[in-house]
Amino acid sequence: MTSREQALALDALDPLGTLREHFALPPGVIYLDGNSLGALPKATPARLARAVQQEWGDGLIASWNNAGWINMPRRLGDRLAPWIGAQPGEVLVGDSTSINLYKVLHAALQMQPPGRRVVVSERSNFPTDLYIAQSVVSDHGGELVLADAPEDIPALLDARCAVLMLTHVNYRSGRMHDMAALTRLAHEAGALALWDLCHSAGAVPVDLRGADADFAIGCSYKYLNGGPGAPAFVWMHPSHAGRARQPLTGWLGHAAPFEFGTHYRPADGIQQFQCGTPAVLAMTALDASLDVFDLARKLGGMAALRAKSLALTEAFIAAVDTHVPSASLQSPREAALRGSQVSIALPAEVDGYAVMQALISRGVVGDFRAGEPGLLRFGFTPLYTRHVDVVDAVALLVDVLATESWRTPEFQRRSAVT
Repeated sequence: MTSREQALALDALDPLGTLREHFALPPGVIYLDGNSLGALPKATPARLARAVQQEWGDGLIASWNNAGWINMPRRLGDRLAPWIGAQPGEVLVGDSTSINLYKVLHAALQMQPPGRRVVVSERSNFPTDLYIAQSVVSDHGGELVLADAPEDIPALLDARCAVLMLTHVNYRSGRMHDMAALTRLAHEAGALALWDLCHSAGAVPVDLRGADADFAIGCSYKYLNGGPGAPAFVWMHPSHAGRARQPLTGWLGHAAPFEFGTHYRPADGIQQFQCGTPAVLAMTALDASLDVFDLARKLGGMAALRAKSLALTEAFIAAVDTHVPSASLQSPREAALRGSQVSIALPAEVDGYAVMQALISRGVVGDFRAGEPGLLRFGFTPLYTRHVDVVDAVALLVDVLATESWRTPEFQRRSAVT
């Protein structure tokens, strides 16, 4: 177990330590919720101001060309591609995770023969993925089949399975699937593999091409720090170009949108997955955030980020084991199975939601997820989280539990967003 002095020494030697300086983190706050909303890069406000005042204010409509607004979905996709194991020209940024999932799941089902209409996922997948899948399979006369546990997934990949739809890192437990192995099993069964990278992109190694995945979607407001409501992204294996057809045939997915023809003709490759006008200001914020990832690449890239992430999560688990023995670990202990978060459950007589609210009042920001069991989630963003944050966060958790300050009525009140 790491002492506070040891943690400070590790931070002093951290090769990624200078990246924290690029984020506007409030003093006195230990931010462990980057798996829900990433911190603000310091460069973002000025970059947004330039887009508003100069590109929009002075440049007006000419900025679609002069400032490159029209090409932002592809340009940002190219910047993101190396972090998810894709190639330039394969990733498109835009819309939301839910909308992009609707597009690719519809396209994947259309690629399969009529006898294959089952989508396989897991019961603990993020609800929006399940809700969208329910809608799509209903439209196709299909069925959504859910595995109760990861080990149950292979048995569901039968002759009726059209698509295996999984989130790479589970939002509740932080458990990380073996993308390559499960994609291979899906292909052997004749199914396509669709991956949600919301809790992976920017935090753990992802190799879509290496895994031979078929489709992927994800958001950019978590570990990528693109800001609240930041645009999502979509990827399709280039071998599917010409066969996949997405259902939301908007004008910027047309092969020649500025010909203004009355008949839809899909663009080549990933471009057909664009629907409407790019959200320029939201994309501008993401553009600024990706500058920090360019710096991270020079300091060791994803290998360095992953090494630090594992060091942080392992230190947190060890500290909780020692100082909070009543807590039960809900995330994998095995490093290869763990994303960049740790989830714990407290005994039934302890209100986990209230504990998290008490922690937040003390400056430790994590989050709570209802269910059986209710989970306290702590995300470790290697770009800005320090080793000393781990030690201090656990010390404050111990104090909240020991003093039972969580019983204060103000911590019992539920907010709209939990």
